[in-house]
Amino acid sequence: MISGIELPGLFITGLMAISGFYIGKMMKWVRLPSIIGYMLAGILLGPSLLSVIDVSARETFSFLTDIALGFVAVTIGLELDFSSLKKQGGGIVYIILAESFGAFLLVTLAIYLLTRDMITALILGALAPSSAPAGVVAIIQEYRARGSLTKAIFAVVGFDDGIGIIIFGFVVVIVRSMLYGQTGVAGESLLSMMLIPLGEIVLSFIIGSAVGFLFCVLGRKLHNPKDILILIIGFVFILAGVSIAMNISYILTNLVMGILIVNTQPRGFVKNIGDQLSSVMPLFFILFFVLAGSNLHLEALPSLGLIGIVYIISRSAGLIIGSRLGAVLGGADEKIKKYLGIGIISQAGVAIGLALVVRREFAGLGTVISAEAGITTGDRLGFMAITVITATSVIFEIIGPILAKIALSRAGEINAAVTGHKR
Repeated sequence: MISGIELPGLFITGLMAISGFYIGKMMKWVRLPSIIGYMLAGILLGPSLLSVIDVSARETFSFLTDIALGFVAVTIGLELDFSSLKKQGGGIVYIILAESFGAFLLVTLAIYLLTRDMITALILGALAPSSAPAGVVAIIQEYRARGSLTKAIFAVVGFDDGIGIIIFGFVVVIVRSMLYGQTGVAGESLLSMMLIPLGEIVLSFIIGSAVGFLFCVLGRKLHNPKDILILIIGFVFILAGVSIAMNISYILTNLVMGILIVNTQPRGFVKNIGDQLSSVMPLFFILFFVLAGSNLHLEALPSLGLIGIVYIISRSAGLIIGSRLGAVLGGADEKIKKYLGIGIISQAGVAIGLALVVRREFAGLGTVISAEAGITTGDRLGFMAITVITATSVIFEIIGPILAKIALSRAGEINAAVTGHKR
């Protein structure tokens, strides 16, 4: 809405797509990923500046978040090929688990010590493990990096989002139970609080596997790649809708479907799916990240500065320490022990998407902290998650690729012909 004028939804959608596209292109001038430009477009169109995307508009377009995250989850699942893990050796499993849980635990501890608020600490901790592979992969390709560290980075950034989503799904159910407890709706024991998320995760795996199996049966009968695209889009929509109706994680169910497909179907079939998805996902990503940016309130950044700083430091430390510990336990190369941690710092896409899920999942839950505005602790939690993660992602997306280049250079895996210097 602008000056009392109600803009049609289709007009706003078109404006989001075009502004996000061009501002994303402009990010190449300052060597930043396009998604930062998409978020800046959202800030420009959001309540902090032009107010084209106001609260009501964000609610209207919330289904775009569900669609985009469904595609993100199935795409990540399609990358989780167990045979690839085996080729990396058993040590890579230790690294992925250690760095993911290291980031989760250290951020949770640090934020709790700062705020004395376990709900806030758990949510920010659950958002910490996911990485942003795009910037790192771009550095590897630009400098033609080759070697054991390069392979380890590829494996970690490809698989840790899956671990992060599982951690997040578990934490969301626990936090939801805690927020319900604030309203006096239920006084659940710790055991029951742990069983609820476990049950939801098991149910997500069952439903994701069943729907994935049905997709494979139908998809293998199709020979036109465009027909396969229609089928996968329809199944992502159905799986997301069923999951929302059953109040389970549509991210996890779509992730499971992707894992089932990549680990049971021929490579050519899986490649067709990935190729077709890559043709439609850019538009969803633009709309998704523009919406993410519109949730960022610039006026609130100064008050969240300390939490943001603590989050950046504790997440970085968790990834570095965790990857080092995992590399030691797994008997990895010395250069992997030294440099892997600083090569996987980047964070953006999935974390921002999960922060949007926090906003939607907890809206209206918890204690009312402003009766006049109708704001609850759940509303404040969602607002805080979006603001902190979006703001810190800008920092991580700036320093992440730089640190990745430093790590690869020190490991001697940068192509000297590209840099023009001898190693």
